[in-house]
Amino acid sequence: MVSNFLKLVRAKNLLIIIFTQYLMRYAVIFPILKSRGYSSQFSDFNFFLLVLTTVLLAAAGYAINDYFDTKTDLINRPETVVVGNHINRRHVMTLHIILNTLAIITGFYVSLQIHIWKLIYIYIIITGLLWFYSTSYKKQFLTGNIIVAVLTAMVPMMTVLYEIPPLNKEYFDTLIELKDNFNDVFFWVTGFSAFAFLTTLNREIIKDVEDFEGDAAYGSRTLPVVAGIKTSKTVTISLTAITVILLFCAYKKYIMHPYSDNSHTDYISAIYLGIFIILPSLFMIFKILKAENKKDWHTVSTISKIIMLFGVLYAFIVYYNFSY
Repeated sequence: MVSNFLKLVRAKNLLIIIFTQYLMRYAVIFPILKSRGYSSQFSDFNFFLLVLTTVLLAAAGYAINDYFDTKTDLINRPETVVVGNHINRRHVMTLHIILNTLAIITGFYVSLQIHIWKLIYIYIIITGLLWFYSTSYKKQFLTGNIIVAVLTAMVPMMTVLYEIPPLNKEYFDTLIELKDNFNDVFFWVTGFSAFAFLTTLNREIIKDVEDFEGDAAYGSRTLPVVAGIKTSKTVTISLTAITVILLFCAYKKYIMHPYSDNSHTDYISAIYLGIFIILPSLFMIFKILKAENKKDWHTVSTISKIIMLFGVLYAFIVYYNFSY
């Protein structure tokens, strides 16, 4: 029973969410603040609740997605179907309601702690998006792909949304006196979010090609179904190329010289991004060009996941650069 529940809520993905948010805080936000003489004003307990809220929302989303996606999954990946086979459909719906309710309660509490209660609307909107994604948006042309990409990008972004307001309040006089701000913290985390958006959007389209058979059988209007496999290849290759180009531009403009005096050139980032992001991306383009069947596209999907993982792990390079 426990193993089926963990499959339902995608336990591995939830662990990645937890890892990502803690990495953003301790490997990106904290070192940048420390390098400038500031320290976080958002407590560890409140951050834990923020991460918990994100995990609860994601778990609820995975559960309701499986609830409505049982028929297509029986065609695309029958061995993974949990709803109806191992867990009663009614229980899945009840779990979805409980998880969302807990998420909204904890999200509201954390928002009150930084005196911006209106942030609760984010959680309400996400809850609605995940519901309508599962019921209809997923089957619409590109709509579902974009929603998933946006929500994935929100995982790192939520950390900085809750870190900066308490900082502005605590250091208000200092910021006014020095004409300073925390834009650099925001921009660094935004970079991770932008990477997450592009790579997730790309992977969602790749998964749609992989699931072409089941989606076509049940009337889903995904990009491969509507425009064909060839067009989907062009789109995924283009998104991969755009990601690489933007990464190169970001390195030249912001990462190459992480400090304003240009006294330090960040060669470590160049080596890391070249080996672990750009080379795999070029290899993925090659595999997309050669892809002919479901197995080939599954390989492409796996490569895309590896690229996404190394994108998150780049936070350790940021930590090193701002700590030493």
